[in-house]
Amino acid sequence: MVSEKKPFFSVVIPLYNKQNYIQNTIDTVLNQNFQDFEIMVVNDGSTDDSVNIVKSMQDKRIRLVNQKNSGVSVARNSGIKESK
Repeated sequence: MVSEKKPFFSVVIPLYNKQNYIQNTIDTVLNQNFQDFEIMVVNDGSTDDSVNIVKSMQDKRIRLVNQKNSGVSVARNSGIKESK
């Protein structure tokens, strides 16, 4: 059995109504020289187009977690829990 390569680290990005910034934020992470990571985007109940922007990004390292709006600290902790 071949094991799947695990990311070296996780980048957790809490997201709440930041449609004007999320694309650039994720692109900044993706454009780093080091590439062995996952990006955990935690949607904290956004009501704008933020989630659709994340969903449109085609990179297998990006993972989206949705939750009811609970604040940035809870979102960050959720991302840590869900990270590989």
